[in-house]
Amino acid sequence: MSDVQTWIKETVTNTPVVLFMKGTAQFPQCGFSGRAIQILKACGVDNIATVNVLEDAEVRQGIKEFSNWPTIPQLYVNGEFVGGSDIMTEMYESGELQALISKQQNG
Repeated sequence: MSDVQTWIKETVTNTPVVLFMKGTAQFPQCGFSGRAIQILKACGVDNIATVNVLEDAEVRQGIKEFSNWPTIPQLYVNGEFVGGSDIMTEMYESGELQALISKQQNG
């Protein structure tokens, strides 16, 4: 496993809720990443842990390989890949995402 893959695995394992995104929570650099941040805030996540993939090309490519998912943003909860902004939107609208995050924060 490459150093980048090892770092990604450690990050998603050791951080309860982490979003790999373009930009930061304060300054998203694409609409999908901005939407993902809005959804997490609506779910009550205060200190959103993010990784700005625009700062490191290896991480940007590595996260796509790690998850076998071609797009960014990517949300991980308790080390498990949840999905991108479309999946997050669907889960939020159905209440699944709030339940998953609430369980993590209280659990």
